[in-house]
Amino acid sequence: MTLALANISKEAHDEACVTYAALILQDAGADLTSDKIAEVVAASGNEVEPYWAPMFADLLSKVDVNDLLTSVSAPGSGGGAAGGAAGGEAAAEEEEEEEEEEEEVDVGGGNLFGDDDGY
Repeated sequence: MTLALANISKEAHDEACVTYAALILQDAGADLTSDKIAEVVAASGNEVEPYWAPMFADLLSKVDVNDLLTSVSAPGSGGGAAGGAAGGEAAAEEEEEEEEEEEEVDVGGGNLFGDDDGY
């Protein structure tokens, strides 16, 4: 699947640019400052609204980015990796229960042509 970046909104473009810039800086072991994020965005040939770099730098200063990048969570679980193996087992049991609860739908007797003898 190819994503046409030209067809995304300006806001989505700007958010993607600063996200990628922050990931590049994190990977390089550099500080995640507003100036550094803006520098990487500019070096990439992109322009973003001026509030994006300070906003991301502020948000990222409040979290451990390595933990954020390495914690894996199923969509909607909200638990991150805190549950560990026990959380995975609970999720598997819940999935099994859901499968058991699914009912087979009876679409009526007979065959496609209305004959009850099955021919």
